Amino acid sequence: MSDELVFYTNPMSRGRIARWMLEEVGRPYRTEVLAWGTTSKAPEYLAINPMGKVPTIVHQGTVVTECAAICAYLADVFPEAGLAPPHGDQRRGAYYRWLFFAAGPLEAAVSDKALGLTEVPEEKRGMVGYGTFDDVVNTLEKAVSGAKPWLTGDQFTAADLYVGSHLGWGLQFGSLPKRPAFEEFVARCVARPAAGRAREIDDGLIAQQQQQPEPA
Repeated sequence: MSDELVFYTNPMSRGRIARWMLEEVGRPYRTEVLAWGTTSKAPEYLAINPMGKVPTIVHQGTVVTECAAICAYLADVFPEAGLAPPHGDQRRGAYYRWLFFAAGPLEAAVSDKALGLTEVPEEKRGMVGYGTFDDVVNTLEKAVSGAKPWLTGDQFTAADLYVGSHLGWGLQFGSLPKRPAFEEFVARCVARPAAGRAREIDDGLIAQQQQQPEPA
């Protein structure tokens, strides 16, 4: 079976998170850039990801969608990159906890707030799952604060990449409050060489798209 790693993305999407993860892994991969509503909804791509969303990776015939899953998958299949604590290591618990905290409560709370869906009666907050937006933000602030630079200690992992991506996006677009702990954590994340390479690639793709003439 081919070892090829194919990455389906659009540079103005959550695919930027997966791109950063791929650059951290350091293995060769082929990029397929999809356009909204056209190639992303074409039958060929829907056969791979019926949601018609990006990002998606295909590795040795295995299809993985959803950014958190892509990050976790790549960390496990390429353990030499050191992007996850080893299996059996106690740090694995914190790694899973914060990776999926960002994929679940954080993303849901931020999305609900952006849609104006934050006024949930107290007696019904248990149905929401994350409680309140403030609960989520305060919990995450505690997680990224303290003497240790990363969520599991001294080792940068896919959880830091994923949480840092969400924090960076939230600070940039105002969907999360600008707290010193958040800004310091994001600064550590984006200083990584792989983060810089990923930004350069995707920003270059955006520039190419902007230079293309409008269809007649």
